[in-house]
Amino acid sequence: MSHLDRAFLYFMDDWRNPVGVAAVVAIAFVSILFWEQSRFVARSLRRNILRSTLTGLATFVLVLVITLIWSALAFLDKETESKSHNLKALITEKYESPSQMPWSYAETLSEGAPSKKGDYRVDPNKDAMAWAFYIGTLDPGAKQTRESILFFFVMDPRKVLSVDEHGKWTSMMDEGINEVSEADKRTLLAALKDMQENPYKVIMGSGRLAAIHKKVGERIKVTSLNYQGLDLECEICGVLPGSRYEQNAVMNYDYLDGAIRAYNKGKSKDQQHPMTDKSLALVFVRVPDMPTYDRVAAQISSSPEFRSPAVKCETLSSGIASFLDPFKDILFGLRWILVPAMFLTISLVIANAISISVRERRVEMAVLKVLGFSPNQILLLVLSEALLIGCLSGTISAVATWLVVNQLIDGIAIPLGFFSKFYVDGAAPWWGLAIGSSTALIGSLIPAWSARSVKVSEVFSKVA
Repeated sequence: MSHLDRAFLYFMDDWRNPVGVAAVVAIAFVSILFWEQSRFVARSLRRNILRSTLTGLATFVLVLVITLIWSALAFLDKETESKSHNLKALITEKYESPSQMPWSYAETLSEGAPSKKGDYRVDPNKDAMAWAFYIGTLDPGAKQTRESILFFFVMDPRKVLSVDEHGKWTSMMDEGINEVSEADKRTLLAALKDMQENPYKVIMGSGRLAAIHKKVGERIKVTSLNYQGLDLECEICGVLPGSRYEQNAVMNYDYLDGAIRAYNKGKSKDQQHPMTDKSLALVFVRVPDMPTYDRVAAQISSSPEFRSPAVKCETLSSGIASFLDPFKDILFGLRWILVPAMFLTISLVIANAISISVRERRVEMAVLKVLGFSPNQILLLVLSEALLIGCLSGTISAVATWLVVNQLIDGIAIPLGFFSKFYVDGAAPWWGLAIGSSTALIGSLIPAWSARSVKVSEVFSKVA
C-alpha cells in the first residue's frame, strides 16, 4: 500500500471524529452561505501576498512544533494511563534500583505467588514474562556511545511471540509485537524457534542492526558491561519487527544462565560471579481486571518467599510513570510553559499582521460604512481574514507533519527508556484546525474591534 493510500484511509477513518466533522461542516456551510463575503475576504488577503504568506508560514511552523510536542505528551499519557481491564502488573525489587532479584523468584512470581486454596493463580505460560538485562559493547577499547552499546532483554523466547492451542498469536510484548504484519510475525516466530534450539542466537531491532552495521547471519562478540567477565559470542538469527523495540535485542535466558554456571563451576561461593543471585530484573504478569490485580499484589506482598530482597508489585502504567518521574520537570515545562508560549506567539504574529492591514485600509473601512456596511459586518470581515489564514495554515501544517513523520520517515527517534520512536497522533489534523482557528481568533480581536470603530468623519477629514 502506497503512502497516499494509507493517508487516504487514515483521513477517512479520522472523519468519524464528531468534533472535527462538525467543525469542517460549519466552515463549509458558512463559506457557502456567505459566498460573496468569502470572496471579499480572499481578495483582501491577496492584496498583500507577502504579508499573508509570512503570517501563514509563522503559523505553520509553530503548529508543527506544537503538534510534535503534543503527540509525544499524548503517547506518554497513554502509556501512564491506568487500565481497568487486561492490565499488566510489574514486579521489581522494592528498595533498590536497578532491580536485581534472584532468578529463583521468577517461577513463583510468574504464578502470582498463590499460597493457599482460593488464591488467584496466573497462567505462567500465557500471562507472565520474566526479564533480565544484559548490556554489552562490540568495541570495549573505545569510548562507549549509544551506537556501540547493545541492550538485550534476556528472557524466554516464547514470551515474545507464540501460537496458542487455538492457532492464535499470543505475546507478552503485545504493545509492539501485535501491531506488525502477519508476514513479519511468521518470520519472527521462525527466528524465535531457532533461538530456543540454539540459545547462542539472538534477534535485534532493525535500528540497532543499522547502528552496529550488522545483518542477520553474522556472528558478534559482546563484551558485557553489567556482567563483568561474561563476554558472549552470539549469532544474529532474526530481526525484531516494529518500531517499539527497534533499538533493543532479545537473548535466550538459557544462554546467560549457562554462562553464569560455567563461570561458577569449580569455584567457592565467595568466588562466584556477583550477579549469580541478582540476574532477575523484573516480572510482568497479566490479569483481567483491577480487583484481580489487587488480589495478586496482596498475595505477592504477603508471601514469606520474598523477604530478602523484598519485592513490590505495581501496575505497568504506574511503573512507567515512576520511570518518567525524573523527567517530570521537563514534561511540565513542555506542557504548561513552552506550548502556551507558542500559542501566545502565534496570536501575536497574527495580531501584528492584521493590525498593519487594518491601519493600511482605514479609508476602505470608512467607504464600506458609507456603502451601508454595519460595524459588526466590518468586524466579522476582519476576523474572517485572520481565521482563514489560521485555519488553512494550521490544518496544512498538522497534516503535513503527520504525512512526513508517520509515513515518510517512520517516526522520530527520541530514545527514552523502552520507547525508541514517537509518532504524530491521529488527532493531529483536528489539533491543527483548532490551534490555527483559536489563535487567529484571539489575535485578531483587538485589530477587528479597531476596524469596527473606524469613524467615517475622522478618516475623510484627514484625507481631505
